[in-house]
Amino acid sequence: MSAIRYEHIKTCKQSGARLGRVHTPHGTFETPMFMPVGTLATVKTMSPEDLHRMDAQIILSNTYHLWLRPGHEIIREAGGLHKFMNWDRPILTDSGGFQVFSLSNLRKITEEGVEFRNHLNGAKLFLRPEGAMEIQNALGSDIMMAFDECPPFPAEHDYMKKSVERTSRWAERCLEAHARPQDQGLFGIVQGGEYEDLRKQSARDLVSLDFPGYAIGGLSVGEPKDVMNRALEFTTPLLPFDKPRYLMGVGSPDSLIDGAIRGIDMFDCVLPTRIARNGTCMTSNGRLVVRNAKYARDFGPLDENCDCHVCQNYSRAYIRHLIKCEETFGFRLTTYHNLHFLLNLMVDVRQAIMEDRLLDFKEEFFEQYGFNKADAKNF
Repeated sequence: MSAIRYEHIKTCKQSGARLGRVHTPHGTFETPMFMPVGTLATVKTMSPEDLHRMDAQIILSNTYHLWLRPGHEIIREAGGLHKFMNWDRPILTDSGGFQVFSLSNLRKITEEGVEFRNHLNGAKLFLRPEGAMEIQNALGSDIMMAFDECPPFPAEHDYMKKSVERTSRWAERCLEAHARPQDQGLFGIVQGGEYEDLRKQSARDLVSLDFPGYAIGGLSVGEPKDVMNRALEFTTPLLPFDKPRYLMGVGSPDSLIDGAIRGIDMFDCVLPTRIARNGTCMTSNGRLVVRNAKYARDFGPLDENCDCHVCQNYSRAYIRHLIKCEETFGFRLTTYHNLHFLLNLMVDVRQAIMEDRLLDFKEEFFEQYGFNKADAKNF
């Protein structure tokens, strides 16, 4: 039996979105689900206890960065990533493929793998599909990702075709090198950019390999949202109905709703934690930049409609003071609130699917959040 199993519960009659559960060796999480990102075995400024309190059911860590620091062998000696960071719920690890995109000025792609310049000290590194599997096997994550190339947007069709074909070959090598299929699930990543024919080719290649789950990569890399949504509309139906579908690197509220409408089960993004450290907060009425001077004497909560620990106990004025003084506690409070906001949004999305009213929910949410009706149709 596969280490990862998808259980379908309901399809929304109004939108086509689906409600489900993903079963893993470290527990079950509900879908659609947003996964907080813990790049270096920690979600920045958050403790595992914080994440439990806000009911984060699964988190993501980064293969490339943990390979460099502290090193996967140290984590293996600690008993795996769960024990190392004291997290008892599911963990997904990416493969290092995104760093092929984000460190494009520090790497060279070959058929064998990717040569990097260590972003910390400039030393040469080489990561192969087999190496990405070895690292993730040592980390012991519940869900591993196949090593792939995440091409930029825009990219020429010819370049993208060669990239898709190489990613498919790498996926086969990943399957062959995966040493722990009994307790770690390996997901394939469908690439192809905005090109429908290449998405079809990539999906066909990967589905034939029978992964226990599939991700859609190469989106949210600079393309307009209508391009992303169009790509989802012709890609998601190509993936097996009875396996999880994961849209990589997406975390804005509108994109989470739109992704769910298009059949996506899982999302991740650094957005809520990154903007939190700049004093930007997600609220039911849109973004709020709490460091702005107008909040210096505002003793109300970040969001009057939010029941999170932060909004129940701390004022905008106090949080602004902390952020302006660069106090870590301020970053902690804004991060907690943003993650709670997105996790609670997904609770509402799941409830709307159960009630067959996700399109109505989207319109209501967009209106309150600050999108107009034209935005709601286009996003």
